[in-house]
Amino acid sequence: MAAEPVNVTEFQELARQALPKMYYDYYAGGAEDQYTLKENVEAFHRINILPRVLVDVGKIDISTSILGYRTSAPLMIAPTGMHKLAHPEGEVATARAAAACDTIMAVSFSSSCPLEEVASSCNAIRFFQLYVYKRRDISALLVQRAERSGFKAVILTADTPRLGRREADIKNKMIAPPLRNFDGLISTDVVTDKGSNLAAYASATFDASFCWKDITWLKSITNLPILIKGVLTPEDAIKALEVGVSGIIVSNHGARQLDYSPATISVLEEVVEAVQGKIPVLLDGGVRRGTDIFKALALGAQAVMIGRPVLFGLAANGEYGVKRVINMLKEELELSMALAGTCTVKDITRGHVRTQHDRPLCKI
Repeated sequence: MAAEPVNVTEFQELARQALPKMYYDYYAGGAEDQYTLKENVEAFHRINILPRVLVDVGKIDISTSILGYRTSAPLMIAPTGMHKLAHPEGEVATARAAAACDTIMAVSFSSSCPLEEVASSCNAIRFFQLYVYKRRDISALLVQRAERSGFKAVILTADTPRLGRREADIKNKMIAPPLRNFDGLISTDVVTDKGSNLAAYASATFDASFCWKDITWLKSITNLPILIKGVLTPEDAIKALEVGVSGIIVSNHGARQLDYSPATISVLEEVVEAVQGKIPVLLDGGVRRGTDIFKALALGAQAVMIGRPVLFGLAANGEYGVKRVINMLKEELELSMALAGTCTVKDITRGHVRTQHDRPLCKI
């Protein structure tokens, strides 16, 4: 019997063994040269933690709140599509694991389980991730279904007017299964002889004209708070403030859109400074350790989002695998906080990390 994984990265190899190559490559791959895919992880390695010693760390509390909702830790499950490619129970298994861990899950627009099925599977806080279609009525209907099903926020993915060039999917001629949320609304079958049908489908359906002024339309169809996912610059952070959204997610779409865009952790602080505490800032991309979560919090994130590790845990061992991934990260964060001399999430400050851009420590 294979040894039990001791960190979340080890679930990736288990997932590779468990999944057909087409599906593993779909989850694991990035855009073009995959430079940003590597940088998302490696940029964390270039940040040092500066611990404080002789602090009473007899009791550590890693709980926090996200948009006012109390959660067990400053991490949540990022929106990722088509969980049934990883496990027959799909997003339902992921949702149950998130609920068991008292963690917020963002459910993707391209979920392979209907929103209502995910919502009824367990009692938990969930957010809904949205792409805007050329047929706005379809996007509006899905938002309203999510609101009726008890979802607590809408995450607008803003970095996908078209799908990035994912060469593994092109080589594998990746075919997406039918998406249950669109039953009776629109066909998700696209025939193409140019490789992946995902890019063809996105080009045929996504609204590439959607822009900042259209946030007014989105706000008009829902009472839920709106977060914008895909912000990488201070300029866009300021625009997000101007249009009145409730939060920002610093994200490069898991390095699946524009290759050579920056690693998210490398631009987090600039976005946080632009926002000036007016709305919360979250981060996704490259989080693989509790120390990564600590570093993101120190640079101003309210929480991080976990994508691929959750999918790999799901592929390796279903609901239990997702629970293990979440709990491993929580345990690592708790230990990191204790060793760094921080008892609560609020105790983690900018002074607890040093980036490549900081001046060296003064010698005494």
